[in-house]
Amino acid sequence: MITPAARAASVPKGVRLGYGVGSFCTATVNAVPGLLLLFYMTNFLAVPAWLAGVVVTAPKVWDLFINPLVGRWSDRTVSRWGPRRPWLLAGACTLPVAFFLVFAGPPLTGVPAALYVGLCFLATATAYALFEVPYKAMPGEMTHDYHERTSLLQWRMVFIGAATAISGILAPAIATGGGGTLDSYRMMALTIAVILLVAMLGSFFGTARAPMTGAPEPDRGGWREQFAAIRGNPAFLWLTVLACVQMLAVSMMLAAAPYFATYTLGTSSATQTLFAVLVGPILLTMPLWVRLARRFDKRGAMILAIVLFGGGTTAAVATPLFGPVWAHVMILLVGVGYAGVQLMQFSMLADVIAVDAARTGRRRAGVLTGLWTAIENAVSSSGALFFGLILSIGGFVESEPSRPVQQPDSAVTAVLIGQTAIPALIIFASALITLKYRLRPDDVPAPSASG
Repeated sequence: MITPAARAASVPKGVRLGYGVGSFCTATVNAVPGLLLLFYMTNFLAVPAWLAGVVVTAPKVWDLFINPLVGRWSDRTVSRWGPRRPWLLAGACTLPVAFFLVFAGPPLTGVPAALYVGLCFLATATAYALFEVPYKAMPGEMTHDYHERTSLLQWRMVFIGAATAISGILAPAIATGGGGTLDSYRMMALTIAVILLVAMLGSFFGTARAPMTGAPEPDRGGWREQFAAIRGNPAFLWLTVLACVQMLAVSMMLAAAPYFATYTLGTSSATQTLFAVLVGPILLTMPLWVRLARRFDKRGAMILAIVLFGGGTTAAVATPLFGPVWAHVMILLVGVGYAGVQLMQFSMLADVIAVDAARTGRRRAGVLTGLWTAIENAVSSSGALFFGLILSIGGFVESEPSRPVQQPDSAVTAVLIGQTAIPALIIFASALITLKYRLRPDDVPAPSASG
């Protein structure tokens, strides 16, 4: 019989670090375009706000096809590196190049610029799927232990916090350097691409000794059988809905952040400081959230995280009355809640994967994470679309650096609402969805004596 102490030590520290560093890919590829791409197109490429929102969203629809396909391929892969790691390497070789091209295009404006960015972003989404889908499948296969998965994933969250800091502080600082130019955006893209390459290769090599608990046979059924099995998995379905709703709120806030800094706080440089207070809790509160998950179970910890996230977002509506300090304090509160939301999401997904493998005797982690990632990405990218529509309704005027414009009051109000009130309503709605997720520690299979 394996003792709790033995289970806790079953994933070597080096593997935890190696796995965690791959989150630089996850956080950076989501955060940098979510934060800068809409602003880049409307304010540097003279793309209308509604069209820029479509460009950010449309390539993600491709995820609905490519992500489950990559997941299915990785489930069926047989290699000396295991089923997941060959795909990590494929993503590492392609994603940095595609990401760089998104922000490094020829000097185009308007519709031609939108078409170019859209094609490059489509390539980025494809390369991202090669890495991210197998990467997310791995924790559910590394350990049987319900609470160890949370402990394992806190390492991932620490790296997500570091990557988000790079995305939210370093990337905007480079992009806006010297007042912000197309060249500065190209330099930002090159810097982030190099960081992605190093981190993704680090994860590939760092997970070489990752354990595979049980290693069930891959599911050889067709798409119809696999989707039918997923429809019969209520924990996975409710968790996917929960993640989609929460990511919609997060992505709206990301897209709104540079506008909020520029038009509500009065300086674009506030984007960096806002991100600093947002990601600080991710780096510092992981041990606390692990303890809360053990004390109140993962569902209870998720509810608490939602309350903190939503409370801070709601209170930020008062920023025009109380000023920049108030905004930063409230975003700090959002950051504490966001840290808990992210950790509970990933830990719950790992549990769902483990339970599915135990009940079916089949390896479907890739298909499950492929569907999860595809749907989540499609929904999260729609945050930029919704915010772009809010800007259009508010009368926001697109511009180029050489021809700045004075935005109407209605546009400034739209920025505030899109950053605070609407995301708050969305995140509070996710609390009701959390109650539908009913997986408990007793539902997760115990490890066998062989480990």
